[in-house]
Amino acid sequence: MILLIIGVAAGIISGMGIGGGTILIPALVLFVKPGQHIAQSVNLIFFIPTAMIALIIHIKNKNIDFKMAVPITLAGLIGAFFGSRFAVSLSSAALKKWFGIFLLIMGCYEMIRKGKRDSNKDEKIG
Repeated sequence: MILLIIGVAAGIISGMGIGGGTILIPALVLFVKPGQHIAQSVNLIFFIPTAMIALIIHIKNKNIDFKMAVPITLAGLIGAFFGSRFAVSLSSAALKKWFGIFLLIMGCYEMIRKGKRDSNKDEKIG
């Protein structure tokens, strides 16, 4: 049952374009307790069908700028190759630590960005 709940929550977040891995990987590690490499591998398998569904819907709604998407995708493929080679070379504990640091940095970035956006709205209103 817990896997079903984790999958639905991660699928909703993934479909919104936010990245289901930010939910899926920590939830798997906390509640199911696989190794970090396994959790991240499950995330990659999970990503393929959910991304395909979201992509079809976004293409249908004309929400994709292909001039922007193609170079980003090509660069992402190169980054994925080197990133996966790096991840495989790390121990599970080190990979968990690096992933945690990444999530912490992204969380701080989002809070700072949101704070700046809210203060800009206040300046325009006042």
